Amino acid sequence: MDNILMWVRPVLTTTPTRWMNLIQALPPELLAEPPAPKEWSALDCLQHLVDTERWVFPVRVKAILAGQDFPAFDPDAQGTKSEINQSMTDLVAEFARLRNESLDVLSRVTPDDLPRRARHAELGLVTMSELVHEWAGHDLMHTVQAERAMMQPFIRGCGPWQRYFADHAARQA
Repeated sequence: MDNILMWVRPVLTTTPTRWMNLIQALPPELLAEPPAPKEWSALDCLQHLVDTERWVFPVRVKAILAGQDFPAFDPDAQGTKSEINQSMTDLVAEFARLRNESLDVLSRVTPDDLPRRARHAELGLVTMSELVHEWAGHDLMHTVQAERAMMQPFIRGCGPWQRYFADHAARQA
């Protein structure tokens, strides 16, 4: 995809606003409810996005630009555990602040930088292009995952319409 830098910036720019809209409109209990045991709630997804904004994506962009390898990130071992008691508005504000800093880092990437490579500790050699693609996909995936989590109480309660949600229903353990 030749235009990845033109596509990724709007995706990354809109994500904090999408989350702010969700946080402001929805009850905290819905945001904190996991779709099934051992699956992430919407709040867990947001906390993960904050963690990766703090420790993963901008760090990796800088590493590739500097020609340095970088470690893997394990969200279960290295991530922050979300808590319903924390201010979700503050969490989104922190995400927005970190994202603005990350967009500044991303603005340093030019089309000539896209083939640059570095070694990911788990995946091996990766390019800047692959990292940038993954960043946008990661944002969208965890936002969709959060929305899917919030769908579950409605799916469970919709009686005969449940069959229309078969592709979105979480499997209960």
